[in-house]
Amino acid sequence: MERRPAGDVGTAPARPVPITSAAAARSYVRSVVTEGWRAPSDPASERAVTDLLLVVSELVTNAIRHGGGLAGFEVALLPDAVSLSVHDYSDAVPSAAYGPGTLPLVHEGSGYGWPLIIRLTREIHIERRREGGKTVSVLVPLA
Repeated sequence: MERRPAGDVGTAPARPVPITSAAAARSYVRSVVTEGWRAPSDPASERAVTDLLLVVSELVTNAIRHGGGLAGFEVALLPDAVSLSVHDYSDAVPSAAYGPGTLPLVHEGSGYGWPLIIRLTREIHIERRREGGKTVSVLVPLA
């Protein structure tokens, strides 16, 4: 299932890593970006990394809170983006993933995650896994 038209995501291999929390995922993704991305040191670059880490937090937290737990996490650094894949144990596809990205009008403590993911990514793919559960894959631009 696809949220937006697919583009060329490059050929960088995804690296599966044992992640158990949003904090661990953010730390790992920051290390991947720091080691492999040769971006200029400017505020726009740091803002792009901050946006990326927000998307990581939302995806991993959703898998833990709504997806029956985190079944896997992969990251691939591309020339101008990061590809993330988060696997969980739930077959339920979140309807908000196909929404317009509108933030909730009333603060009720939740409902902000998918609108932020939609706004900060170029692509969203949701696929059911053969072994059960689903994978949410996104492409987050760094430029």
